[in-house]
Amino acid sequence: MTQNGDDVEPARQAETPELRLAPAPAEQWAACHPQPPQQTLPPDHSQAILEATKRVGALLKREGHMFALAGSVAVYAHGGSENLQHDADFCVRPEDAEAVAATLHNAGLSVYKPPEDWLVKAKCFDQDIDVIFELAHRPVTTDMLGRARELSVASVRMPVLSPTDLLWSLIAAFSEHHCDFGAVLPVARALREKVDWEQVRRHCGDEPMPAAFFFLLERLNVIAPQKEAP
Repeated sequence: MTQNGDDVEPARQAETPELRLAPAPAEQWAACHPQPPQQTLPPDHSQAILEATKRVGALLKREGHMFALAGSVAVYAHGGSENLQHDADFCVRPEDAEAVAATLHNAGLSVYKPPEDWLVKAKCFDQDIDVIFELAHRPVTTDMLGRARELSVASVRMPVLSPTDLLWSLIAAFSEHHCDFGAVLPVARALREKVDWEQVRRHCGDEPMPAAFFFLLERLNVIAPQKEAP
């Protein structure tokens, strides 16, 4: 799952509207719904996540929602490892989260609100789906989704976060309480030639944990050292 660090949050660029999953009652949203009986999940966990990603992506496309795939499946779509993590992540704008949740619920998926206030969770083919409307404490924007690239994800085409936005979302989330360089390093290696690293540095500012990760990438020759200002 694409992380938001759990330390003290910096000032957010915009207020995120309160998400309400009405009109369905809360217990109805959280109810478990049977999955289509004709779908047989593959035994490989990564393939099961891909099947769930394809179904959710197709649902969102069919209903005309603006979204982009994020997380480990997005890395895979851009040519990274097929060793996927434990869920599939979809980014939507805060103002669209309620409508997206309704689409998934109406399609028979279990949808619920977790304690975190920056995403909605769902279950598809018994796989976890995260519908995220904030990345690294910043609301998902129309511009960000507009930069997404339409790629084939296991034969289903859908918008995928650009490599630059994807790496920014992972690195900007680093903090004293969430700083797993080991998980992001293979992603940076796999996508390094597709990323605008100067833009990622600029958007991360001078936060210490992202700066430490950039230093590590430089020492490992993953990226070039930052040019000094004249």
